[in-house]
Amino acid sequence: MAWQEFRPYVSAAERKRRAAREVARRKKKGLAVQPVAIEGRAIARTFWGSAWCDHLERHCDVENRLPRGRTYVRNGSVMHLGIGPQRIDALVQGSELYEVSVSIAALGKPRWKKIVSACSGQIDSLVELLQGKLSKGVMRVVTDPDKGLFPAPAHIEMQCSCPDWATMCKHVAAVLYGIGARLDTKPELLFVLRGVAVSELLASASAGAAKPNPRPAGVDGRKRMGHDELSSVFGIEIDSGGQKARGRKV
Repeated sequence: MAWQEFRPYVSAAERKRRAAREVARRKKKGLAVQPVAIEGRAIARTFWGSAWCDHLERHCDVENRLPRGRTYVRNGSVMHLGIGPQRIDALVQGSELYEVSVSIAALGKPRWKKIVSACSGQIDSLVELLQGKLSKGVMRVVTDPDKGLFPAPAHIEMQCSCPDWATMCKHVAAVLYGIGARLDTKPELLFVLRGVAVSELLASASAGAAKPNPRPAGVDGRKRMGHDELSSVFGIEIDSGGQKARGRKV
C-alpha cells in the first residue's frame, strides 16, 4: 500500500485552518495574496471569463479532467492566483496547501497580426472591448479555437506540488477555471497573459473606423468619461491619446 494511505486523518476544517495560516505567513513575507471568490454556481459571468472557460471545455483532451477543478474553485480552494506575462502562480488548498504554476506560450506574431487585421474598424472603444460588447464578427475572431486569443492545450505547461501523477490534477484544473473568474473583473489580463498589446488592437480598429468630425469633442453636450475615470473603473492605465492600455501584473 502507498505510504500516503497511512497518513493520520485531518478534518476539512483543520486543513482549511492550516492552509490559511500558511497563506498568511507568505503574505507577511510580501506575497500579494489574491484569492478567487466565486458567488453562486457560475464560475464566470462576463464575455471574457465565460469565453475562457468555454474554450477550456471545448478541448476533448482535457475536458474529462476539469470537473473536480470546478468544485475546488467554487468552494474557495484557490487561495491565491496571480497572473503575469505568460505565467500564472497560485496556491490551492487540498490535503495541504499546494503550489501551482501554469506557463502559457505568448501569442505568435503572425496569428496576432491576423487577429488585429480581422478586427480592424470593428471595435468602437476600449470600454466596449473590455466589457465584451463586440460584434459577432469580432467575437468569432477572438474566440476561434485555433486562430483566436485563447491558448490550446499544447501551449500550456502545468505543474503542481501535489503527489498526483496526472499532468492536470484537480488543483491545476481549479487554477485554470480561476483564470476565467479573474478575467470577469480584469479582462485586460488576457492580453497580458498572451504577451500582446491591447493598444495595437485598438489602434487598428480606430484607424479603420476613423471618420472626419468637424465638431470638437464634447460640444454636443454629452458626458464623456475622462482617462482617470476609465482607469479607476477598469483597473488599467490609459495614455493621453486614450488608445493605449497596460494590464497590471497581479
